Amino acid sequence: MKKNELYIYDGSILRVLDIKDEKVFVIDCLKRTMPAWMRGNVFAGAEGAAENELRDAARLEISSMEELSPECRKVVYERYTAVAGVLPYLSDDRRRSESLHTAAEQEGISIQTVRRYLCLFLAFQDIAVLAPKQKDKERALTQDEKNFRWALNKFYYTRARNSLDTAYTMMLKAKYCNDQGKLVETYPSFYRFRYFYRNHKKLETYYISREGLKSYQRDHRPLTGGTIQDYASFVGMAMFDATVCDIYLVNEAGQLVGRPVLTAAVDGFSGLCVGYFLSWESGVYSLRNLVANILDDKTEVCIKHGIETTHEQWPSSKLPSVFVTDLGTEYTSGTFEQITELGVTVVNLPAYRPELKGNIEKLFDLVQDAYKPYLKHKGVIEPDFQERGAPDYRMDACLTMKEFEKIILRCILYYNSETVLKSYPFTLEMLTSGIRPYANEIYQWGIHVGNVSLIDVSKEQAMLTLLPRTEGVFSRKGFKVNGLRYHAEGFKERYLRGGNAMAAYNPENSNSVWLVEKGRYTEFSLIESRFSNKTLEEVMTMKAYQADIIKAEENANRQAKIELARHIETIAGISYTNDKTSVRGIRDNRRKERMKHHTDLLEGGNTHG
Repeated sequence: MKKNELYIYDGSILRVLDIKDEKVFVIDCLKRTMPAWMRGNVFAGAEGAAENELRDAARLEISSMEELSPECRKVVYERYTAVAGVLPYLSDDRRRSESLHTAAEQEGISIQTVRRYLCLFLAFQDIAVLAPKQKDKERALTQDEKNFRWALNKFYYTRARNSLDTAYTMMLKAKYCNDQGKLVETYPSFYRFRYFYRNHKKLETYYISREGLKSYQRDHRPLTGGTIQDYASFVGMAMFDATVCDIYLVNEAGQLVGRPVLTAAVDGFSGLCVGYFLSWESGVYSLRNLVANILDDKTEVCIKHGIETTHEQWPSSKLPSVFVTDLGTEYTSGTFEQITELGVTVVNLPAYRPELKGNIEKLFDLVQDAYKPYLKHKGVIEPDFQERGAPDYRMDACLTMKEFEKIILRCILYYNSETVLKSYPFTLEMLTSGIRPYANEIYQWGIHVGNVSLIDVSKEQAMLTLLPRTEGVFSRKGFKVNGLRYHAEGFKERYLRGGNAMAAYNPENSNSVWLVEKGRYTEFSLIESRFSNKTLEEVMTMKAYQADIIKAEENANRQAKIELARHIETIAGISYTNDKTSVRGIRDNRRKERMKHHTDLLEGGNTHG
């Protein structure tokens, strides 16, 4: 007989904990009561047992410590600490009792709990046995609970946004009424229904089902994604967006026009605004003009508006190599994506993810917050504009687009070169280089150290690339595009051979189109001068008007043809038909008839014959 061995005795399994003289200190591993001394001779002839037999008999599965989760391992060590102080005094009843009380007080648990942990450990001699039991699978729902779940899904988690009480009432009507519509004697209370709802409520389900996926993505979704700084690691990744300004403007005559649209691009690495465009319309038109502004020398742009500045304040005049946009229709259109022909990569962000383009959102906020306090009662919209009784801010409008653009320019200059970027993640290299926390300095530092990806392209090339395109047709009449004819030298063979080709056109002026082949743009000039200097819309209007006039006169033309046919038939019917006409003497007959009908205009129209 040895310490720690297992023996089958009297229908149970005992573990030997200690041996002294003729006595053995054992614990019943199945009943798991406190260990006790027994006479050694009672084990004479007792059969030994293995550890796996004990676990099978106890119907207990013990995982290894490596298989346990960190939380379970923590609990195991806490429970073992509670019994460790008792182990040296197991065979001394008095001191063991004192140790149990001390452990219970220190751990803040009951003495019975400490005893249970102690007996478990002693029976199996493995601290992993102290791991908390895994929760059993969820119990099956009762019929009432199934009805609760059905009612919540059908009446509560819907766009109707019924209250919980209404959903409960509808459930009773559908599930707990007899054929006459009367409530049955026993039905679940509202408190049980509410308790089930609170225990099983998922906020994600709540927001999506009652308010819609778009609302959830925009207003409630956890903002745990990364920001643009996580992947804008170089100068040349620009974020594009547009916003409607919170101000009403008038024209030069003082007539109310509305709210302008500000379209802008911000460098993700530095936060510098690299371009803007202020207009009355958005879409591809504003994007094309925004790209033009990005490529402009900003000092010249400011001079046009009477503002003097330096290149250092706004040091951007090249095209970013990456455009970060949202899923707006203007950004996903084929026309805008033609910019990729210049080597630009267009990245479309998921919808309703403003945190991924935080710099552009910050620009809009700072620009509008900068001018609003100083333009109150001049058309600026206050937060209460949709509330009942709020003033009509349109009545205060007094600024023109030209005046407001000067203000926007001043705000952008302030944002680029004077706004302190308090939360910008400066690197050690930037700190040691003495870079100040301004967007223009960070932008120039990135260019200086070569951490840059900009595309050097002419403004004309960029504008041609962004022009809308359509299919043109070569024929003997020229190069036909949008129903208009164009011509260029050196294409005689193409005119004769015919065929289709891609053409770029300017919707604002029909004077020229460009043949697009192998990345080259060849200009063709308008042949029909009547359409010169007209927009494509005006040309289409003229052609439609002409078609309407022609269509309106078609009935009259048919009637005229009918009248003509009738007159011809009448005249032909009167004439005498001679079946024996001779073909001899034609020349003499012709000479006589010519002299007979010859008229001398100077003699007053007398006929000689």
